[in-house]
Amino acid sequence: MTSPPALPYGVRLAWQDLPRSVLGWVEAALGAPVVRADSQPGGFSPGVAARVVTADGARGFVKAVSTAQNPDTPDLLRREIRVLRSMPASAGVPLLLEAHDDGEWVGLLIEDVEGRHPTTPWVHAEIRATFEALRGLASQTAPEEWPALEDELRGDFAAWSRIAATPPRDLDPWLAGRLELLDGLSGEVLPRLAGRSITHTDTRADNLLLTPGGEVRVVDWPWAAQGAGWVDAAALLVNLELYGAVDPLDYLPLVRAQGATDRDVVGLVAGMGGLFTETSARPPAPGLPTVRAFQVAQGRACTRLLRRFGGL
Repeated sequence: MTSPPALPYGVRLAWQDLPRSVLGWVEAALGAPVVRADSQPGGFSPGVAARVVTADGARGFVKAVSTAQNPDTPDLLRREIRVLRSMPASAGVPLLLEAHDDGEWVGLLIEDVEGRHPTTPWVHAEIRATFEALRGLASQTAPEEWPALEDELRGDFAAWSRIAATPPRDLDPWLAGRLELLDGLSGEVLPRLAGRSITHTDTRADNLLLTPGGEVRVVDWPWAAQGAGWVDAAALLVNLELYGAVDPLDYLPLVRAQGATDRDVVGLVAGMGGLFTETSARPPAPGLPTVRAFQVAQGRACTRLLRRFGGL
């Protein structure tokens, strides 16, 4: 029996390796020298991700990276800065306190939320709390300047057509026999992704914090868009499947309650599966040595979930 995967961990830059200019920015923003910095290993960013405490007890969460770690990650942080600056306060998302961008280094100083990632394999109470948090986010109207989710995913959800043009030798035979169907499902769902709700679009355990009070806060927002209110809840099913121990289909009623049809869920999972199948076959990403393996695992989780839906 295969053990469920652990939370994804990248290779992070250490706090003490930040340049003095960035360290000084953090301390100026918090008003005192940093006396403690605890690196947070979850996720893939090659930059710093640390909870910090100053000499006078102020706290914050710092993310910082330069192109030396990965050429694309600074722009992701720039996008997250724009998202957090425009995020409605009523969304309950950790607040952006300060931002730094000197053209080389990009940094965010965010409200430090006391909490931990959900247990994996997932447990029922934390799943229910996560669906409740996603329901609350879906009730919030996204800022008009955010991109439309159906446009953001149009290219990604065409992955099956590109895979069909040049099928990899190791492609799962079940997928290989259904490439046209999967491409059709992925394209069909795109108009259904449209909406005005806040969508995170990357709902997985390492992007969630469970507070001591049992509430879930959603973190890491570079991919935010305006879209249908059911999208994040449906995407969570893939993460439940990834870690095992629960049956994701038991939670379909919670996704339907947010406006999704089963056809919508199948289309979204098909689109995600194509994206992960395609990206996992790309060359290693600079500074991100573990991301391709996690994309493989997510693609396989999508495939397992798709195989359980009738008619495929």
